[in-house]
Amino acid sequence: MTPIQVLRRGVSRRVELVAMNPVEQLRAGRLVRRLTQLFVGLGLFGVTMALMLRAGLGLEPWGVFTYGLIQHVPMSYGQMVVASSFVILLLWIPLRQWPGLGTVANALVIGVATDLTLGVVPEVEGLGWRVLVMLVAVVGNGIAGAMYIGSQLGPGPRDGLMTGLTRRTGRSVRLVRTSIEVTVVVVGWLLGGVLGVGTLVYALLIGPVVQLFLPMLTVRVERPARHDEEAEPSVAAASDGEPVHGG
Repeated sequence: MTPIQVLRRGVSRRVELVAMNPVEQLRAGRLVRRLTQLFVGLGLFGVTMALMLRAGLGLEPWGVFTYGLIQHVPMSYGQMVVASSFVILLLWIPLRQWPGLGTVANALVIGVATDLTLGVVPEVEGLGWRVLVMLVAVVGNGIAGAMYIGSQLGPGPRDGLMTGLTRRTGRSVRLVRTSIEVTVVVVGWLLGGVLGVGTLVYALLIGPVVQLFLPMLTVRVERPARHDEEAEPSVAAASDGEPVHGG
């Protein structure tokens, strides 16, 4: 069990995210509540990604990469999110990780929700409205991340890549996360991805937003009697106290 200590209004609160293998995740209790929270969180995550696109002020790091890819591959944004998620899952193989139900759902649902939202939400006009939509998207994305992380049904493909590399290399989550995100931003920008003030705002706010809402949205589960040594470490726990978030 890996607790995260969060300070809210001067009170120390502990978030307990339990390291479990895929079978243990399904046997940990409160499954209906956790599944509902998982899918609502993933749907909201896709909606907020689409809002970041419509605001037109810059995308989150992985969004820059995704947008750059679709400049060269005939896919919609959501289709590329799905395709790249499964490619990233292939990188889990040498890391000796197993995807959970939440991992597979993450790879599928977010891209579909993004495309559905883009189909009904038009481009946002006016700088003031664009800034407002961007801020709503960033905060909503953080809440969505806290929801699917708190369901304790497995990390997203990108989260799992991050924590897997952390475990294998022995480096801190902060260093691995930063290295990966700088790489995808640079590659995405070179491919034609959209950088802007929204990219910076997202980088600065997403961690604190997830950290704020995670205590409220983490579902308490039954701790397994035995832990598989290769169980995936908590996707929201970092050795330096920083939440992991990326989808």
